[in-house]
Amino acid sequence: MTLRIGNASGFYGDRFDAMREMLTGGELDVLTGDYLAELTMLILGRDRLKDPGAGYARTFLRQLEECIALAHERGVRIVTNAGGLNPAGLADAVGRLAERLGIPVRVAHVAGDDLTAAYPGSLAAHAYLGGFGITECLRAGADVVVTGRVTDAALVTGPAAAHFGWTPQDHDRLAGAVVAGHVLECGAQATGGNYAFFRDGDARRPGFPLAELHEDGSCVITKHPGTGGFVDVGTVTAQLLYETAGARYAGPDVTARLDTVRLSQDGPDRVRIEGVRGEAPPPTLKVGLNRLGGFRNEVVFVLTGLDIEAKAALVRDQLEPALGKVADVRWELARTDRPDAPTEETASALLRLVVRDPDQGAVGRALSGAAVELALASYPGFHVLAPPGKGSPYGVFEDVYVPHGSVDHVAVLHDGRRIPVPPAHDTAVLDAVPQPPLPEPPEPGPTRRAPLGLVAGARSGDKGGNANVGVWARTDEAWRWLAHELTADRFRDLIPESRELTVLRHALPNLRALNFVVEGILGPGVAAQHRFDPQAKALGEWLRSRHLEIPEALL
Repeated sequence: MTLRIGNASGFYGDRFDAMREMLTGGELDVLTGDYLAELTMLILGRDRLKDPGAGYARTFLRQLEECIALAHERGVRIVTNAGGLNPAGLADAVGRLAERLGIPVRVAHVAGDDLTAAYPGSLAAHAYLGGFGITECLRAGADVVVTGRVTDAALVTGPAAAHFGWTPQDHDRLAGAVVAGHVLECGAQATGGNYAFFRDGDARRPGFPLAELHEDGSCVITKHPGTGGFVDVGTVTAQLLYETAGARYAGPDVTARLDTVRLSQDGPDRVRIEGVRGEAPPPTLKVGLNRLGGFRNEVVFVLTGLDIEAKAALVRDQLEPALGKVADVRWELARTDRPDAPTEETASALLRLVVRDPDQGAVGRALSGAAVELALASYPGFHVLAPPGKGSPYGVFEDVYVPHGSVDHVAVLHDGRRIPVPPAHDTAVLDAVPQPPLPEPPEPGPTRRAPLGLVAGARSGDKGGNANVGVWARTDEAWRWLAHELTADRFRDLIPESRELTVLRHALPNLRALNFVVEGILGPGVAAQHRFDPQAKALGEWLRSRHLEIPEALL
């Protein structure tokens, strides 16, 4: 008995046509859509300030208008976290849409994640719920289930538990579903999108992934026939490492042991996942807090031709008086210029100024005026990419933890009944997993200085103020070298901005992978735009571009 679960969205703004593509491209039992991220919750919170009836992903409603008849005809149930901050509001809107179109659809939703009232000063505070609220809705016959802030994997664990009759004590089965859900949650990232070795296949328009999930928790990751992209052990490994940390991947339903995951190619565009072990979930739930942190402004000065460093120093000196009282001032000079360049653009460097302050006035017109007044009185060739504005609000994300029992997790069925979802009874405090044994290092031999990316893939992402970089080898021989060469200290050498930060290394030998967590590199989170790449999406690609001594036998 196989449950086919597909995904049609990895973020709010993903490919609009994906829902129709997934419903028409092949067989499905359940179609999920992940619309939420830390930044999305802040955006929806600001929407709700303007309109109390807002707070959900409106894109989903427009997609459903085109596709709800298709889903009904094909018997595909839809499960989505597009409810955001207002799942009841979106469920009502879906019900009205179905009634207007004359389609008999039963709509349910999951409530209880909103803890904003308990955290004064927060714009949005939401607990990450598990999948058993979704399970209750589906068992009661819902065709569409709308949630707020559940874990991304809950969109798969919920339907799987409903279909197979799993209980909260089925830790290994639930852990397998968590791993499947984590692979699906980011859509095309599992089918060749954002993939280090994208040239291995046709990545121009990757299809969206689906999981053929089995009763024992194992699954096969694949995609509909004829869709673009590709699914192989590498694409699945990359997504497994994305935004994770150590061997224990904790959630409200179960803690999945990533060090037990076994991958194998099961045919073209098919990867089998098996062997996943699960443990009781931790005794607390994560709560994501979003609040306004102040105001931010930015200006990028273009420096062209000769004397780049001197030009940068001049403009910094000229703006110093206007920046004296600003709480946070950051300058970054990007030397994108080349000597004797054939175009003006390639002869230019970029000097980026970012300012933040609780007072909008400090980073608004005071800065804008000072920068604009330099137009005829600064370095030769003065111009900026865009004039600075009046300063815009930015958000800060942090996470706190609360006991399971402090959250009223409720399944609100299509007929209005409210079914309480009990908290996890079996829990276990998360302990660090002992470092696994590493393979024997390779025999000494000739080496050549070359980019790490010639022998290793990487994928990186954000979790609050931290970033993770998963690095994996594609062969056993490369893994023997990587496991011993790429230590936390070597990582710091290769990524200089991490040298003063805590860098934790986790080894996952089954995946021939290392996962690095860099604490604090993103400051107060993506919404604050603390660095050039605020979500650390390209941190792994920067690491792959760094040169080190690599055995010639691997090159």
